[in-house]
Amino acid sequence: MTNEHERNLAPDVTIPYLGFGTYLIPDSEAADAVHAAIRAGYRHIDTAEFYQNEAGVGEGIRRALQSEGLSRSDVFVTTKLWPGNAAWGQTPKTTETTIQSLNESLSRLRLDYVDLYLIHAPFDRQQRLAQWRGLVMLKEQKKARTIGVSNFNISHIEELKAAGLPLPQADQIELHPWSQKPTLVRYLEENGIVPIAYSSLVLLSTWRAAPGHDSAKSEAMRADSAREDSLFKRLARKCGVSEAQVLLRWGIQKGYPVLPKSTNAERLRQNADVLFVSHRRRRHGHARYPRSRGWSGVGGGRPHEGGVRRRGTADCRGAGEWAGGDEEPRFVRHGRKLAACIGTRTLD
Repeated sequence: MTNEHERNLAPDVTIPYLGFGTYLIPDSEAADAVHAAIRAGYRHIDTAEFYQNEAGVGEGIRRALQSEGLSRSDVFVTTKLWPGNAAWGQTPKTTETTIQSLNESLSRLRLDYVDLYLIHAPFDRQQRLAQWRGLVMLKEQKKARTIGVSNFNISHIEELKAAGLPLPQADQIELHPWSQKPTLVRYLEENGIVPIAYSSLVLLSTWRAAPGHDSAKSEAMRADSAREDSLFKRLARKCGVSEAQVLLRWGIQKGYPVLPKSTNAERLRQNADVLFVSHRRRRHGHARYPRSRGWSGVGGGRPHEGGVRRRGTADCRGAGEWAGGDEEPRFVRHGRKLAACIGTRTLD
């Protein structure tokens, strides 16, 4: 099933379009950040062995499951194998140490399985096949519901195909209007591999601007990001939304799950609103999508179809009732504006 919230990753697994990235969030801050993200409506959390924050991410997930009344199956969790880079003096992982690595990640996360396990990068040609065999075994062991790669190009995936191994179910790659990779994306889609976008917000002037947050943006890129008349700032003003929402919506309308990261509460909420999950069709009390901030309660239709919804918790307590015909909620208006303003041709 592919719908407005998620797309197929496997016959029995869907991946939410809106994910919360945790790169550069210290382990000591990860629990609070992940807890806040899930409360804001994110149902897809992305971490990695390399990020060194899996323990905090796992703690944040546990807190959120308890506070939001969610079950483990309501939150999609991705982590990644660090394959080891011989050029950096590291020992590349073997099939056996690949399996050990996920077991260690699960121990830090305090989870029984992850929904998606990725090879973080294609460093060592001789070991890539061995590592991929390890991922295939982990899926068979039900330690990972789906498996994939990150930063792999066509030739790397063709190596797996030539070896007679199962193809990845996802490839997490840098995707945004400055880096669209049409040939690779077309190959992935033709082979049933889901492209997952990272660095969706690289065009923002604030992207990795904090001390210690290195980026590969050139001076020309930084200058373009800062221009008040840039295309994306103009689109944001036209649509009445944030520039980040424009960029995230571009990725989602291309069919890419996106992984924005923010520890700022307001930006966290703005980014979550890009899907406008809180005005989607949901049954009373359904927990897969947001309760604490969402539209829930009585009325079977969407808010703009006249269903009576009350903003608050799943049992309809809270303020801000809207019954259709009066002023619509902000994110409903934004949803319509973005649909009108941002088509796949608009930013190509």
